[in-house]
Amino acid sequence: MNHDDKLFYTCSLIEYLGRSTKNSRSDVVNLLGDDVKRIYDYSDVFHCEPIEKVADDFVNRRDIATGSYDNTGNARYEVPSYWDIGRVFERLIEDVGGDEEKPDAIKQVFSSWIADKILNFNTDLYYQPRDYLAECYRAGEIIDA
Repeated sequence: MNHDDKLFYTCSLIEYLGRSTKNSRSDVVNLLGDDVKRIYDYSDVFHCEPIEKVADDFVNRRDIATGSYDNTGNARYEVPSYWDIGRVFERLIEDVGGDEEKPDAIKQVFSSWIADKILNFNTDLYYQPRDYLAECYRAGEIIDA
């Protein structure tokens, strides 16, 4: 499967925004609204600037308030980088996105039940093989390996 740089950057930025604003990723994609498509479409431009600046621009543009979702602060173990988690979500969206437009698939996966499960860094779910994560997503539950 081909690596989608636009999808990878968009997923990583959503993860960065979630961490920096302490919002669930479903809240982030909802607050971004149509800007998810904008980020995806212009990721080749946005990635030329530091991700911190791009995130700050979207926080101000969409008036994203600080929330109380702190999955990194609650982690008992080493937290993977937002780039690592961006890659996990990129692969999952590639595997389950189907014929949907990428921005719609991004919103759907980040708003699904599995997003919070992957983002619980006290488990090893984010380390699992991509085909296993895709099967769990399709099944609607964590399946026995």
